[in-house]
Amino acid sequence: MAAEPDPLGTLRWLRRAQNAALLTALARGQVPLSHDGLHGWPHQVAARRLRHHLIATGVLPAADPRLLDIEAWLHRRLAELAGHPHEQLLRQFALWHQLPRLRATASRRPLRTTAQQYATQQFTQAQAFLTWLHEHQIDPRGLRQADIDAWYATHRVHQRHHVRGFLLWATDRGDLPRGLVAHQQTFQPGRPITQQRRLALLRRFTTSDTDPLPARVAACLVLLYAQPLSRIHQLTANDVLERDGETALRFGDPPTPVPEPFATMLRELAATAPPDGWLFPGLIPGQPVAHRALQR
Repeated sequence: MAAEPDPLGTLRWLRRAQNAALLTALARGQVPLSHDGLHGWPHQVAARRLRHHLIATGVLPAADPRLLDIEAWLHRRLAELAGHPHEQLLRQFALWHQLPRLRATASRRPLRTTAQQYATQQFTQAQAFLTWLHEHQIDPRGLRQADIDAWYATHRVHQRHHVRGFLLWATDRGDLPRGLVAHQQTFQPGRPITQQRRLALLRRFTTSDTDPLPARVAACLVLLYAQPLSRIHQLTANDVLERDGETALRFGDPPTPVPEPFATMLRELAATAPPDGWLFPGLIPGQPVAHRALQR
C-alpha cells in the first residue's frame, strides 16, 4: 500500500474506521489472512479493496476477482439464512450448483462482467420463491404447475428469468416434482436509433470536449461498433494498435480499423492508461471500472 501511486487516496482509505478495523483484526490474527477470512468480514467494501492489494503484492494467491466477489456475497447471504424454512435447500443450491459451475468456468476463462449480477440475482430469486412457498403454506414436494404459474403472474420479468435456473435444478434433483414447466423469459430489445441520430451523436462526442475523454471514447465505441459496455470496459492500451500510420482496435482477429478523428481520441486515452493498462480504470487497484458505472 505504501507503493500505491495515489498516496493521498491510500491515507484517506486508512482513516476510515472500517478499513483500519480490518487491518487491526488481520494484525491480531482475529481474521485469517486468506480469501475465506476476508469473505467473512462484515464490511465488504473494505475487504474487497484490501484483497486486491494483497493479490497484487503476492500476499494472497491470484484468483478471478468476480469469482471472489460472488463467493463473498454468497458467504454473507448464507450466514443470514439461519431460521429460514428452506435453508438447507438454498445452501445446496449455492454450494453444490452455483459455485461449482462458476469455479469451473473461472478455471477456463475470466468470468464475464454479467456473471456476478446473474449469480446474485439467481440466488435472490430462489430465496424469494421459496419464501413465497412458505408464506402460502406450499410444500416444495407438493408444488403444482398452477402454483408456479401464480408466482410468475405476480412477479416481474427479471424475477421470472432468474428463478428459472433454480427451478430446473430443483426439479432435476427431485426437490420439486418432476414435469413442472419453468417458462423461458425473453426480453424485448430497445428501439434502435436512426442513422441521423447516430451521426449526430458521433459528431457531438468527437468534436465536443465538455464530456470526459473516457466517456466520449466509450460512447463512440458503442455508436461505431455496437459493442456492449460489458466488453468495452475490459479494453486495455494493448488493444489499441498502430500499424503503418493506421490505428486499429483489437476486438477480435483481425483487428478492427479505427477512423479519424476517433482514432486520435483513442490514442490519447491509451497514452494516459495506468500501469495495469486498463483504458477505463476503476477505483479498485488493478481492476477496470464496472460496466454499470461506465454506463452512467
